Amino acid sequence: MNDGWWRRFQGRLRRLPAAVGYLVVGGVTGLFALFGAMGLFVVAVLSLIGVGIPALPEAVRVLRPLAALERRRAAARLGTPIEQVYRPITGGLRERLATLVADPANRRDLGWLALHALTGFPLAALAVALPLNAVNQALIPAYWRLLPEGAINNYGFTVDSWTTAVLSLLIAIPVGALALRIPVLAEAQARAARALLAPDEGAVLAHRVAELTATRAAALDAHGAELRRIERDLHDGAQARIAAVIMQLGLAEQLRERDPEAAAGMVRTAQDTAAAALAELRDVVRSVYPPVLSDRGLASAVSALAARSPIPCVVDGEPSGRRPVAVEAAAYFVIAEAITNATKHSRAEHLSVTMGGTAALLVVEIRDDGIGGAEPTEGGGLAGIRRRAEALDGGMTLDSPPGGPTVVRVELPCGS
Repeated sequence: MNDGWWRRFQGRLRRLPAAVGYLVVGGVTGLFALFGAMGLFVVAVLSLIGVGIPALPEAVRVLRPLAALERRRAAARLGTPIEQVYRPITGGLRERLATLVADPANRRDLGWLALHALTGFPLAALAVALPLNAVNQALIPAYWRLLPEGAINNYGFTVDSWTTAVLSLLIAIPVGALALRIPVLAEAQARAARALLAPDEGAVLAHRVAELTATRAAALDAHGAELRRIERDLHDGAQARIAAVIMQLGLAEQLRERDPEAAAGMVRTAQDTAAAALAELRDVVRSVYPPVLSDRGLASAVSALAARSPIPCVVDGEPSGRRPVAVEAAAYFVIAEAITNATKHSRAEHLSVTMGGTAALLVVEIRDDGIGGAEPTEGGGLAGIRRRAEALDGGMTLDSPPGGPTVVRVELPCGS
């Protein structure tokens, strides 16, 4: 039994510093929430006479980063993510005000803002004061005689004897017990933030539907662009060459009896043209789905890509097992596009491709040591990578500070 009590005491003591830190940061954000609530109140009052109405949408928008910070803090504390779902505040003033009123996320933010403005700083002060006071009470018997008589006024009595000094030591016990409950306060603050700032299931579902609608539209656009590219490649390349072969063979047929030597030359030219047409057809097929993927798997296909890269490229990691055909093809083209993009723009000397993840998620990371500053501009290679990932309900993150390095990370779900 004593061992169990001691373990509980040690566990609470270990959790105390993190809880105090959480509440202290909450005190800082609580002050910002207080100032934000006061500013919002002023804008609301001015809106009653019409002056503050145009500023209302921007005032609410300015407070969103504070709520987003609290979501991240609470999520880290509780170990579960808290989604951020807002309706975009766009359009004219009337539309923006209508969105402001209709969006439940704004009402949740205002509720949290009011609560945090009132409780954030007091809880932070309590989190700092309780442990310090417990330590001070425990140390009073050690230093009370070093101070002038009557200098320590402690909970309504003056420490001027060993009796009152020992009483101070006894007071340290309940104060310390209260201090060890600070993690409960931190947990309560995080849970309150989650309850107020997390979107309801309907809002999450609506946001998810909007995301899927957008990615489906992007996937259809990308599919249409891919079909047009294939049609253009076939029309301008292989189809033109095959038409030339037919024409050359027709001329050879006409020259066969009058000029056999010229006819033989035409046949040889037709053979060369047919070979070129076949090579172009293979290139088109390879651009749709590289045969090496089905024959040897993603790891071998990526190794072949790295071997052909103009920049020295190292492949690290290997996906465990085969993935769905669409996922492997997307990963292959993502890596190919990233290598091409780095070759054109990065001025890098080295490239690395890392593959990993779980059975449910394939993670690909392409890193170069180039000049950095890459951005996914519309119509560019990085935007194409993002579209490929989003078409499979995945995502792309880009980290490319000026001076490099550039890291492109793509996550592709492998579920059905």
